[in-house]
Amino acid sequence: MSYLDKITSPTLLLDEKICRANIKRMADKAARHDMKLVPHFKTAQSNQIGDWSKEYNITEITVSSVKMAEYHAGQGWVNIHIAFPFNPLEIPKLNEIAARQSMSVQLINADTARMLADQLEHTVGFFIEIDAGYGRTGVEVSDFGLIEEILLIAKNSDKLKFKGFYLHAGHSYYMPDIPELYEQTRNALSMLKHKYNSEYPHLLTRTGDTPGCAVMEDFGDIDEMGPGNFVFYDMMQVDLGSCDREDVAVCLAVPVVDIKKDKKEILVHGGGVHLAKDVLVGENGLKNFGEVVLLNENGWTITEQKSFVKSISQEHGLIKATDELLEQVKVGDILGILPIHSCMTADAMGGYMTLDGKMVDHAEGCV
Repeated sequence: MSYLDKITSPTLLLDEKICRANIKRMADKAARHDMKLVPHFKTAQSNQIGDWSKEYNITEITVSSVKMAEYHAGQGWVNIHIAFPFNPLEIPKLNEIAARQSMSVQLINADTARMLADQLEHTVGFFIEIDAGYGRTGVEVSDFGLIEEILLIAKNSDKLKFKGFYLHAGHSYYMPDIPELYEQTRNALSMLKHKYNSEYPHLLTRTGDTPGCAVMEDFGDIDEMGPGNFVFYDMMQVDLGSCDREDVAVCLAVPVVDIKKDKKEILVHGGGVHLAKDVLVGENGLKNFGEVVLLNENGWTITEQKSFVKSISQEHGLIKATDELLEQVKVGDILGILPIHSCMTADAMGGYMTLDGKMVDHAEGCV
């Protein structure tokens, strides 16, 4: 029985072969640069995909919430790092997890550091997040007063242990000159390493954006990389030049419910609650919520002429279709959509189906 015979409603397909190739490629790159790969599991959020990752010498992961850490705890990871400015209201839950799983958190202010120092019941590591130009969050790279205030609080604690500096160059998603951006990242982390290395000889530096980790070949003396989206990739990463369409490992299967040939439109059951609402806007101003591919027994085929989802509502997706696609599709067929942002699509769908019809877990689902 084909996996296609099991699909009656929107289903997120996962090509295990492509996913494994993506993991291996990034693991090989980290090894080539003498770096440790600590992937961000906010993308996959799957213990099974975690097991695949372990086959490529990955021993630690990053997550974006305490809830996600709890899901992945106890699965054999050497450490789980929560790469989000830590919310002190969740210290009791962190204590529960840290009783059975090595954990680290991310700090950007002294107030949270003090609360952790006062309330932790088990040893927890921490990275200080650094802002070297992104502007979203983190300690300004030149704010040594705040850095040293946090370090002093940790020195006086027997539970809070300094691990190093973390820098997420998230502006690589919209800055065209990634090499220039990475020069800032390298310089910032190298400066901090050399400034504090004598006092903390084992401190680590980590960077984590997928576009930079995918295209750069000069990481300086950065110790670790922690990209996330690379396990699946998506059309945003294709647009940024991080990967090719053939590297996208997930595809939303959607039923065709209506066709209007005169308008060159195909209506599918697949909207914002499935794809999320991330969008690419072309030079002509047309919005693209996902690219259409043709499903087959072995996965999907990328067509030469591009059809795309031009608009979405909660459950509906409206495809701007080429003549080629209109000739091949009828009501009741199933089409595939390569997502714009695979992390959000996976989170919305809460589970995966492999091309052999097996279900793969996701933290937000119940498969």
